[in-house]
Amino acid sequence: MAPKQALPQPLPQAGGGIRFAGYASVFDRVDRGGDVVRSGAFAATLKEERAVPLLWQHRPGASIGVIETLAEDARGLRVVARVTHPAAAKLVERGALTGLSFGYRVRAARGAGPRELLALDLAEVSLVAAPMQPLARIVAVSPSFVIPAKARISPLEDGERVRSRPSPG
Repeated sequence: MAPKQALPQPLPQAGGGIRFAGYASVFDRVDRGGDVVRSGAFAATLKEERAVPLLWQHRPGASIGVIETLAEDARGLRVVARVTHPAAAKLVERGALTGLSFGYRVRAARGAGPRELLALDLAEVSLVAAPMQPLARIVAVSPSFVIPAKARISPLEDGERVRSRPSPG
């Protein structure tokens, strides 16, 4: 059995990696665990304006980039981030890795089957192979695209993907 390899060190933030936009959470849709995140669930965390790490498969300490923007919109928790880890950036750029997920602690919930998550303490956002919420996906990828902080990413259905490329010089 081959020894377990550690993730290589990320590329420097300036100019390296690949940017993406997507949804780490989609509101009002039951996930594979029987939970449904409601609009406003992230409001308190977002108001704190603290840094939220971008991780590989929820692994503590396995930072693979930096989150540039986190915001709630009508669809869910929108994220714009730059992946600086070389292998992860290549997977995202090729469309081989599109899943997004998030780690959290419950502040307020109600019911069961499905459990409604009303207020969450957001701990991290992760790139994952199989997201708990199947609609939590990357929706745009580019080395240099620009999405204004207040812009709304168009709601895409599961399986749709927008790939933007910089125009030739």
